[in-house]
Amino acid sequence: MIKIDHIAIHVNELEAVKDFFIQYFKAKANDLYVNPIKGNRSYFLSFDNDTRLEIINKPGLRCVDRDFQEYGYHHLAFSIGGKDKVDKLTQLLQDGGYEVMSGPRLTGDGYYESCVQGPENILLEITE
Repeated sequence: MIKIDHIAIHVNELEAVKDFFIQYFKAKANDLYVNPIKGNRSYFLSFDNDTRLEIINKPGLRCVDRDFQEYGYHHLAFSIGGKDKVDKLTQLLQDGGYEVMSGPRLTGDGYYESCVQGPENILLEITE
């Protein structure tokens, strides 16, 4: 069996991003890992199933404005178990100051979803 073990993203505010995923997506974080040679700091965030997200802070990285219409990473998608849950989480995120980019709505291919721009411009797709 082949599966994706985890997805990793670089972030600037490591603790704030960790807290965001714990608060809104019920993630569980491991202990902070610090690479004593490179200075990288990271957490693995685990979700209800065996999905994991690694968030990494690496000294010296620069922030680059990005357009979600460019090639490369686009979004993280979370299936949360129902239209009402999509509506509720989308509203919670909006109330928390995060921009709703689209939805909640039924897409042309039959998904009920919303897209929210989370911390550090991480685009999140929330589906039933």
